[in-house]
Amino acid sequence: MNNGQSDSIVIWPKRAVVTAGMPYGNKSLHFGHIGGVFVPADAYARFLRDRIGANNVRFISGTDCYGSPINEGFRKAVENDGFAGTIEDYVLANHAAQARTLEAFDISLDIFEGSGIGHAGLVHQEVTSAFIEGLYEQGFLELASTMQFFDEEANTFLNGRQVIGHCPVQGCKSEHGYADECDLGHQYDPSDLIAPVSTLSGTTPVMKPVSNWYFNLPAFKSFLDEYVRQMRLDEDVRSIVPTTLSEFLVPPVIFIKNELFDEYLAIAESLPPHTYREAQGNKQSFEIEFGSIDDRDSAKGILAAAAIRFRTSKALVPFRITGNIEWGVKAPIIEGKEGLTVWCWPESLWAPISFTIALNDESGIPRNVWRDFWCSDDAQVYQFIGQDNLYFYGIAQTALWEALGRHGIFGGAEARPLRQTKLIANHHLLFGKTKASSSGQVKPPSAEELLDHYTSEQLRAHFLALGLDQRAVPFAPKPFDPKLSAEEREDPRVADPVLKEGALLTNVFNRLARSCFYDAQNSFDGYMPLGRPREDIIERCHDVMQRYEVLMYKVEFHSIIQLADEFIRFAQKAWADGIKAVKEKEGPEGPASEEHRQLLLDCFYLLRIAALLMHPIVPRGCEMICDYLDFAEEDLFSWNFDFESNEELCDLYEVEAGCHQVRELPPRFDFFKKHPSQIKD
Repeated sequence: MNNGQSDSIVIWPKRAVVTAGMPYGNKSLHFGHIGGVFVPADAYARFLRDRIGANNVRFISGTDCYGSPINEGFRKAVENDGFAGTIEDYVLANHAAQARTLEAFDISLDIFEGSGIGHAGLVHQEVTSAFIEGLYEQGFLELASTMQFFDEEANTFLNGRQVIGHCPVQGCKSEHGYADECDLGHQYDPSDLIAPVSTLSGTTPVMKPVSNWYFNLPAFKSFLDEYVRQMRLDEDVRSIVPTTLSEFLVPPVIFIKNELFDEYLAIAESLPPHTYREAQGNKQSFEIEFGSIDDRDSAKGILAAAAIRFRTSKALVPFRITGNIEWGVKAPIIEGKEGLTVWCWPESLWAPISFTIALNDESGIPRNVWRDFWCSDDAQVYQFIGQDNLYFYGIAQTALWEALGRHGIFGGAEARPLRQTKLIANHHLLFGKTKASSSGQVKPPSAEELLDHYTSEQLRAHFLALGLDQRAVPFAPKPFDPKLSAEEREDPRVADPVLKEGALLTNVFNRLARSCFYDAQNSFDGYMPLGRPREDIIERCHDVMQRYEVLMYKVEFHSIIQLADEFIRFAQKAWADGIKAVKEKEGPEGPASEEHRQLLLDCFYLLRIAALLMHPIVPRGCEMICDYLDFAEEDLFSWNFDFESNEELCDLYEVEAGCHQVRELPPRFDFFKKHPSQIKD
């Protein structure tokens, strides 16, 4: 069939990688992980397998085994929960729990390992060394001495999550600012953190110098400006992506409260060259803008010495590559600098490449095939992320990929530059009015707790229908809604918004499928009639498939759910109206008419298209339909047909006979089941 609509032709890549981020190895998965990232990524990966072939798609994720959240989580598990294992045991236990949850939600990852687990961990160490050495050879790494928090009472340097304070970035209200980033993804110099406190001792830490490698991110300002400008011109890129990225591409600015203006004037001449801008409107701070990050940093020291409090803009700063904590991927020895580990964020950016290589190794595929997925012009990498991570994937990763240039990874004659990825960022999935976060004050239900009340398919359909590509959306499962009383939660008259999309599955889609199979059994000896569907039916299906494909290209799942809903209801109504008419003509004992045969032929065709459209969304029930149709999944869910009739799926003997035998469906059978808790006696 043709790709897309006449005015919007869809061209799919020959190969694709889909990533779903990397959950930290210090926790199980809450519903925000599943609904905001993994389910959308899985639906897209499943569609791509159906569209361009399963062998041409890699769906990649894994546990982020390193970093300060893991160190801090392990410390708390030992001190508060009596955990008796090693930090490796702690990470493996959390990884196993994450894998179980992903399986329960039908997340079809091709690999889910970890940055420090098994063969994938060994490959990741190799890839990390190659990345850092390549950046150094290209001249984009700088060894810099910076100040790091040190707890004098505990006599130890503090990693990122062992320090907490207020974010210093102008306009940010976060009170969960860690050593050099807040929980909203803002980056800043550790010395700028407001009111820092050590989580180890509760004391105020001091600053001591340490040396680490930094990536010269500010050198890519012009490149990133053009990259974001091109994004704004691409209507298929979600607006949140260029809007958020542009916030980090502003000039280096310091904000000072208006009441400190006289104090600023007293030292203004001692500051590096800058431009003063008075406060606009009702703003409480005036601005001083500098020509470079170095000038701004010099000014920060002068202002601090004068006891003038200030905040800073989100301007680009050097991106830290290495750190000083023991639990981390080992950094290569460069210029004799030993004993460093890699900060978890940069190595998590290239971890999907490590996992792609590890998957090839484990599948017996030549290792260099990874380049065909990450470097080729006819391939595309789709990265599903939350909006908080756009700085890392859209700013840092974009510049890192560009910095490697023709060097590629591992160098050599086969080196090819990494292609920039397509970022598919979702807005926050809220619990009530609060962002779903296991580190927040309001604890959301875990993903597994939801499965005590809903089926995975009910939840998948609901998550995809929420429209997270457009705005932050509240998730309000009735059994967990704090606004409802215990009696209201049990009252069937109180609607559960999570079941809105599930009703389409358990009611309408079930009736369509059951009707086709039962009628085949009762009126056609268990055979599906073959032949050409009515022309208006074919035209309707082709139109829906074209619109569906365009929406999938744009990753507009809420619109896809709406389109599929309309189509399935149309198909069920076509059956209900049609069977009523033919039964009136046939009478209670009459044989099936040719009109009856055509109706069932049409509706089996409609059922095939409905299963094709819904397969990425609710795979379990659709694959059950495929099983009872007695077709191979790689055929029923493939888009590589003309979609003129179901004869395309049958062998020559069946086509000549005009029928295809389907499996017998048990009485009162459901392809899409309700959760046991939803069935009242």
